Amino acid sequence: MAEDAPESEPASVSVPGLRGNGLASPALGAAVTLLGLIGVAYVVPRFDRFRLFTPLREGAALVIARPIVAGAAPVASVGEASLGVETHDDTPKVDDAVIPPAAIEAIPGVREEKKAPRPIENPSGHALDPFFDALRAAEQKKGLARITYFGDSIVASDFVTGTLRRRLQRRFGDAGHGFMLMANAWPGYSHNDVVRFAAPGWQVSRVVGPFAKDGFYGLGGVSFRSEGPGVFSRFATTKSGTFGRAVSKFVVDYLEQPKGGALEIKVDGVTRETIDTSGATSKSALRTYAVPDGEHELEVRATSANARAFGVWMERDAPGVVLDAIGIQGCRIRFLDQSDDAHFAEQLRLRDPSLTVFEYGMNESEDGELYPLDQYEATMKAVLVQVKAALPRSSCLLVGPLDRVDKRGDTFTGRPVIPKLAAIQRRVAGEVGCAYWDTFNAMGGTGSMGTWFQRGLGSADYAHPSSAGAEVLGNWVYLALMQAYEERRDRPVPH
Repeated sequence: MAEDAPESEPASVSVPGLRGNGLASPALGAAVTLLGLIGVAYVVPRFDRFRLFTPLREGAALVIARPIVAGAAPVASVGEASLGVETHDDTPKVDDAVIPPAAIEAIPGVREEKKAPRPIENPSGHALDPFFDALRAAEQKKGLARITYFGDSIVASDFVTGTLRRRLQRRFGDAGHGFMLMANAWPGYSHNDVVRFAAPGWQVSRVVGPFAKDGFYGLGGVSFRSEGPGVFSRFATTKSGTFGRAVSKFVVDYLEQPKGGALEIKVDGVTRETIDTSGATSKSALRTYAVPDGEHELEVRATSANARAFGVWMERDAPGVVLDAIGIQGCRIRFLDQSDDAHFAEQLRLRDPSLTVFEYGMNESEDGELYPLDQYEATMKAVLVQVKAALPRSSCLLVGPLDRVDKRGDTFTGRPVIPKLAAIQRRVAGEVGCAYWDTFNAMGGTGSMGTWFQRGLGSADYAHPSSAGAEVLGNWVYLALMQAYEERRDRPVPH
């Protein structure tokens, strides 16, 4: 699964580009390499959750390489795909993933519990101040620190983010799980420490295709629409484990629009209300349902056609940390600008995170330099500037790309584009006022994914981490953040 692209109908091709600023469309990774790596998910049973070509009826397109034409509009299908299978998500994350002894012996810092292999890079010294202020308030039992963490398939599977969420909540308090899509918009989408179920039948448009004509995708990059009554989604606390056992409020994030349909809301099996989503204009809307802190279930059921929703938040009226894992399978960071600019800014402001995180590079590394690196830099910067403008009082962090290798015989060769992508991310982070964490060098630099794979921390596609590798990376991001947090907390206050 080197290219974690969305599932597709054979006849369609989609190459998303920037919606808001008209920059050139991408030329993407070679199809032969893509399909060969996708095949790993079919021959290795433990990767079955990442299989892209399943009976799920998707209208989204597999992204295929094509020549770049400067200034050309993106080639894209506009419309919807039908989610033809049920969503199931009810397995608690294992408390502590087992790190293979071979990895502990060979890779420095794997079992380090005090310091990450690389520190957070923060050239201005203030990129993380708003987040650290929120963390301090949470630590003093006085406030909430909310993180909205964007990424590709690693985040879509709640890899890295699941570990980071737990580590932060263990120290600062559990303020809830955060944002989730209405249903699994891709086969690899899942969330830890929550119970989710959705019936088949939601019609979806996504920033990776098929595209919504209006560019309204909510916070998570997916719009869900009912074709008629009956389709529904459920969200509930877990029944076992340490995390995810309580919720104080559910928030439904939906679209108010002309001729909008109706959504029936049930909490613990009892109807709370039916939302009429019709309105004079199209705009984001939220509906909050408070419950006594504890175990609860929310159901969102369409009772007519043309009800359009984006997702649900689960939070608690308690100090602590919330972490939204906004994973979009097949995504590049530039695809976020497929959203209508005003709508995306509206969604960000409604969520109001104290920290936004961006972890991309997996799919950009599949593109290689077929998508020119100067355009990659410009489009990434445009997205970050847009987010910073929407959230001027929020912190921003880029988590750099993982190493990636190709295997020839017994030799692993690092892809030369990875350090170039990392260098660009570091430079852009500094220019727009974000912090940066260097995943590539923390892993060991060029070729390190080969060692990670051999030691049980990397997957058989030589691009993704294994579950143990994701645990290591989540711990490292946590330790790097905590090191920066402690240093800032101990800094003398200027008079």
